[in-house]
Amino acid sequence: MTKASRLVVLCAALTLPGAAAAQRVTAIDPAGSEIRFVSKQMNVPVEGRFRKFAVQIDFDPSKLASSKAQVEVDLGSIDTGSDEADAEVKGKGWFNIAAFPKATFVSSSVKSVGANRYEVTGRLTIKGISQDLAVPLTIKHDGSSSVFEGGFNLLRLQFKIGEGPWSDEDTVANAVQVRFRFVGVNKKP
Repeated sequence: MTKASRLVVLCAALTLPGAAAAQRVTAIDPAGSEIRFVSKQMNVPVEGRFRKFAVQIDFDPSKLASSKAQVEVDLGSIDTGSDEADAEVKGKGWFNIAAFPKATFVSSSVKSVGANRYEVTGRLTIKGISQDLAVPLTIKHDGSSSVFEGGFNLLRLQFKIGEGPWSDEDTVANAVQVRFRFVGVNKKP
């Protein structure tokens, strides 16, 4: 096979449906998906996750202007690895889940920033307080699925998370690293 014919075969393979090209995603597989975080208490990293969340998505790389996502997190599903800490952060001074059981992110735009890299902007709402947020993410395509991975720094005090004595940043850092991995199910053409 000549060099030119190999190039033609490669180009044809890349344009076939289901090849490495991105596909439309309209559903998330919760089994392989996760939302994790790392905060610092007295400068010691504390890792945790949320066990329950829902993602509504319509992502089409050829139609980014109409792509959208909404993430709803059940704040009561927090898992810090400590029952005592979980009970504390569900209380009024932290998440106040009795009054504000959910956190939500609703996208307003999606733009490409490079090969398989995107920036999703939208509004994050926690405890009734909304802030604009830009979230960078990468997408890895694997035949029938697309994996969305990204993260951002959440400034907890902007949302009144950790009020009163817990607002001291020497005790609990203001910045919380949030990381997510959503496994999207590719829609068949």
